[in-house]
Amino acid sequence: MSTTDTVVATAITLTDADLDPFITHASTRRWLTGPGLPADSGLFSFAELALRGGPHTVADSTAGPGDRLPARLRDQLVIGGLVGPAGLETESVLLDGATGEVSTTYFFHDRPDLMDCRPLAPSLPTLVRFAAATDELAGLRGQFAAYAGRYGTKAVAEASRQLLAVFEEGADGGEPAPFWRMAALIRPLALVAGPGTASGLALDLPLRLLDEEFGRGGVVRFEEVDFPSTLTHEPTRRFLRETGLPEDGFLFSLDTDLPLRTLAEYYADDCRGELPAGLPHARAARLIRLGHLVEDHSLVVDGTTGAVLSWSEAEEVLRPLNTDISTLAFTLWLLHRERSLDEASGHALTSDTYDQLALTMIQVLSSIDPTGTTPDTDWHYWTQLFQDEAGGVL
Repeated sequence: MSTTDTVVATAITLTDADLDPFITHASTRRWLTGPGLPADSGLFSFAELALRGGPHTVADSTAGPGDRLPARLRDQLVIGGLVGPAGLETESVLLDGATGEVSTTYFFHDRPDLMDCRPLAPSLPTLVRFAAATDELAGLRGQFAAYAGRYGTKAVAEASRQLLAVFEEGADGGEPAPFWRMAALIRPLALVAGPGTASGLALDLPLRLLDEEFGRGGVVRFEEVDFPSTLTHEPTRRFLRETGLPEDGFLFSLDTDLPLRTLAEYYADDCRGELPAGLPHARAARLIRLGHLVEDHSLVVDGTTGAVLSWSEAEEVLRPLNTDISTLAFTLWLLHRERSLDEASGHALTSDTYDQLALTMIQVLSSIDPTGTTPDTDWHYWTQLFQDEAGGVL
């Protein structure tokens, strides 16, 4: 086995000896000994091929009794896995050595009888081409280089159509796998907002973006009299005055009955109790409560820095949520847009591929706001919520 520079930049390639006796499909053998698989894809890791010196069967990879594994999976070859945030379990990528078809599966080592696979691509060349197009969109290079510096809903729509066209053209006359259709609908949403320059925040959201998504009557803009004196971060004050936030973002309900209160005032008024010992009064007076998140979390903004945090009322723990008010607004927009897209597709996004959708949403959010993926973040509200299939968040 070796690595070499090919059409897929740095690639993992194998020798004929590495492929025997597992892979008999001629064009698949030629691909793995020639162009190979990308070593640095943003979607997939094929490190297992490098570590093991070639593919290995699902049967050899399960810890449970092999006779409990469905027969259709036993000889499938494990060649890699989907890339996800640290700590998030993801699917393995499988290759059929006889047909060259590619699929994904979750390993259930205690219950291999429950394992199944989902189609991903008809061949390795198609997989590489689709992954490269998706990576080019993320990096705004290659066929998506023209989108550099372009932001807004029009750019999102055009990029989505262009990426979907790549997938449909390469699907060998069939429908692209749900993973790719989802990528074409969700990943371009990251183009809706550009880096913050005029706003002084992380993002410059397009004018009326929230109004168009939630309806003008569904977005609340604040006045100066609504701000506590400890909200001194001017970009945050300006955003709340001029752009506002959705009053009801499905997972978020804005406090609108009274002027915004500090967390200390919220505890005094609504909780009728003392502040938790781990939350000093000086800190609580600097934290302004914007509203309520599901599962007993308060949404708060640091009045001095503009950082947005979640306060777990049950655990009495304060955790990072978003970089600032602009990335919070993007998150709420992203969630609402995904639900609209899912409804328009007849709930195709969430029917059988909820876990892949959650992974895609987490990756899109982290590309805009890395708060949930920083090394010092041990638990992140949005990341956990996106994965809650039972709760039907997405």
